[in-house]
Amino acid sequence: MKITWLGHAAFLIEGKDTILVDPFLSGNPHAAVKPEDIKCDIIAVTHGHSDHLGDAVKISKRCKVPVVAIAELSNFLSQKGVESLGMNFGGTIKVKNTTITMVPAWHSAGIGEAKFGHSGGTAAGLIINSGKKVYHMGDTCLFLDLKLIGELYTPDVMMVPVGGLYTMNIKTAAMAVEWVKPEIAIPMHYNTWPIIEADPNEFASEVASRCSSKVEVMNVGWSLEL
Repeated sequence: MKITWLGHAAFLIEGKDTILVDPFLSGNPHAAVKPEDIKCDIIAVTHGHSDHLGDAVKISKRCKVPVVAIAELSNFLSQKGVESLGMNFGGTIKVKNTTITMVPAWHSAGIGEAKFGHSGGTAAGLIINSGKKVYHMGDTCLFLDLKLIGELYTPDVMMVPVGGLYTMNIKTAAMAVEWVKPEIAIPMHYNTWPIIEADPNEFASEVASRCSSKVEVMNVGWSLEL
């Protein structure tokens, strides 16, 4: 499997299929690629905020691929003419050769494009199994059920928001890694703007003091081979 960080919370996961997660590229000051450069088989979105939903509609229509999202966001995407596959917490869907399980995240989820007039349901995390198990946490605070998520799904890799203000900060994100116990943790959702500035190496040190999970600090555009 190959995982490429496209910036913020956007990742391209190349396993049995190529899965694009939270494709905030247009308007992202540090995006590694442009929306028109993306090729994928599946798009998965954790919630409807513009820095996560991003270019999902545009890329889905161009590549003719489905978008997996929570039910209310899926309904919104269907109204946009997108092939959308809705699901909810605890559910698992198989798309092509990949399974995606939806787990809770604690975060708001109104859809910015609709001026919050359309419910985005609630934010979610995603367990993506396309050869390896990848847990994209989306945006979330620390919550105790992360221990259960780790026990149930035993992810190999975990994408962890560390920027604070809208999500966990370095300390609470390190606690989340300790609870879930992935083999590899990748920090995300930081340094896109000054208000979420964080030092990923400080996160790596905090994780090392708590557990044996390895932190991979990636520059935008870098790939990790598993």
